[in-house]
Amino acid sequence: MLNTEKYPSQVLGEAVEAISSLPGVGSRSALRLALHLLGQPSESIHHFAQAIDRLATDVHYCNTCMMVSDSEQCSICADAGRDHSTICVVENVRDVMSIEATGQYRGVYHVLGGIISPIAGIGPGDLTIRQLVERIRAFAEAPAAPEIIFALPGDVEGETTSFYIYRQLAGLPCRITTLARGLGFGDDLEYADSLTLGRSIAARTPFKPL
Repeated sequence: MLNTEKYPSQVLGEAVEAISSLPGVGSRSALRLALHLLGQPSESIHHFAQAIDRLATDVHYCNTCMMVSDSEQCSICADAGRDHSTICVVENVRDVMSIEATGQYRGVYHVLGGIISPIAGIGPGDLTIRQLVERIRAFAEAPAAPEIIFALPGDVEGETTSFYIYRQLAGLPCRITTLARGLGFGDDLEYADSLTLGRSIAARTPFKPL
């Protein structure tokens, strides 16, 4: 926690403290941002504050895929033109945005909200794996089995999460595939270029546990 007494204004100090709580923002960067905001018109500062405040009050998570949304169902799940029998399983919202930017995928998603990481204290119960299994069970009487695409990080934790979900889906009517490894081992979807990511989706292969 910052010592707000070293700032000429307690209000400025509190603003710096709040900004520096963001990931990757140190105290110097936080001070620079706070001073920048201080130099803006009051209407701009109020608009900025209201936009941040609405994150806590007006943003929802889609009841189906757990994507962030302005309503109870996101625009992707509400789109009748999407292939709802193809579900791409991703770690977080950023991954959905990365895949959508490729323009190569017309299915839907399931956002886990993280990956299994014993070191970070994240277990299967902290993720939306149960909701995914329930979605697949709903296809029991469908004429064709759905496809589940694992689009998780290619590191050990991502592979562990994929294998755990694979075991949970055993015996359920679904076909499980994974991204083609145009992505290097350990690569995050967030940092992959659109061309590589798009090709990885188009050339996906059956998932085989290591």
